Amino acid sequence: MQAPYSRRKASGPATDPAQPRPPRAILLVKTSSLGDLVHNLPVVSDLHIRFPEAAIDWVAEEGFAEIPRLHPAIRRVIPVALRRWRRQLASTATWREMSAFRRNLQSEAYDLVLDSQGLIKSGLITRLARLAPGGRRVGFAAESAREPLAARFYDTGLAIPKKLHAVLRNRWLAAVAVGHLPDLPLAYGIDAAPLAAEWLPRQAYAVLLTATSRSDKSWPEGNWIALASALTTQGLKLVLPAGTAAERDCAVRLAGLMADAIPAPALSVTDIAGLCAGASLVVGVDTGITHLAAALGRPTLALFSASDPQLTGIHADECAVSRTRNLGAAGKPPGVGETIAAAMELLLP
Repeated sequence: MQAPYSRRKASGPATDPAQPRPPRAILLVKTSSLGDLVHNLPVVSDLHIRFPEAAIDWVAEEGFAEIPRLHPAIRRVIPVALRRWRRQLASTATWREMSAFRRNLQSEAYDLVLDSQGLIKSGLITRLARLAPGGRRVGFAAESAREPLAARFYDTGLAIPKKLHAVLRNRWLAAVAVGHLPDLPLAYGIDAAPLAAEWLPRQAYAVLLTATSRSDKSWPEGNWIALASALTTQGLKLVLPAGTAAERDCAVRLAGLMADAIPAPALSVTDIAGLCAGASLVVGVDTGITHLAAALGRPTLALFSASDPQLTGIHADECAVSRTRNLGAAGKPPGVGETIAAAMELLLP
C-alpha cells in the first residue's frame, strides 16, 4: 500500500520517521476543539496497540481535558489554558500558571512528541516539550499544516493530504511517524457509563444537539420541532443539552415548543458523554458532542450546512458505521423530510 504522504525536514536534526526502538513515552499535542480531540482518539488506540508498554500523555485545553481522559490508554492529560491566558496576559496569576504548565510539560522526557493540530500554538507546545535521547518532534509539513509556520517547530514534517477525513489524517500522521501504515481497524477506544440523573426520563430518549457556536452551522427551529414531533410518535422523550448559558436559554425555549422535551441542566463533558451513551438516538448539528456520540457507538445523525462531511463528518468505527449518517453539505442543509426518514432508519433494531 503506497502511503499518501511525503517527508519534509523542518528546522532541527535530520532524523528519519522510522524509530530505531519502540517509544517508551509519547506525547500527543491536540489542544482543541472538542470535535478535533474526538477525531484524534483513534491515534491513541493505534499507538497503544503498536506499543502496549508505552506511556501516552496528551496536552489539551482545560475545557476539553475530559475527552482524552475517556480513553483508558492515556496515562496523563496535561491541561493548558491558552484561550484563557490570551485574555489575561497582564495578570501575574496567568504568568504563574504558564510557568507551572511548562514545568508540568517538561517533567517527562518523550521519545515522540506528535502534533496533529498543525497550528503555531500547538507547534510552540511541541517545541517546549522535553525529549528523551534520540527523541523527535513530528507534525504536519508546511503544505499540510493549518498554519504553515507551525512546521518550523518540528524535527520532521509529514505532508499528509488535506483532502482526507480528519480522522484519517491524524492516523496517517501517527502511523508514518512511527514507521507503520495505518492498517489497524478504526477504534476510538472509549466508553462511558449511561448518565444517572434524577432529571433524566425513565423511558427511552433521544438527544437533540441543537446548539452551535456558529450560526451558519445551525438548523432551522421549525425543522427541529417537526423532527421532535416525529420522534415522540416513536415513544421517545427528548433531551436538549447545551454548552453556554445563552445556548441553554435557547434550548429551554425550543424544548417548550416540543412535546415530551427536557432542556438539560449544565453538564460536564463527561456527563454529556454519559447522556449520549444512554440515548436511543442522537441528532445534532456539526458540533463536537455529535462526533463524541458517534465515537461512543450510538445511533447518530449529523446535520451539515456549513462544512464538508467528507472531511469532518462523523466517522464511526466498523462496529457502529451502520448506525451513523451524515446529511447535508456546505451551503446545502438537509431538509426535514430526509432527516426524519434517516432518523427512523437509525431507530430500526
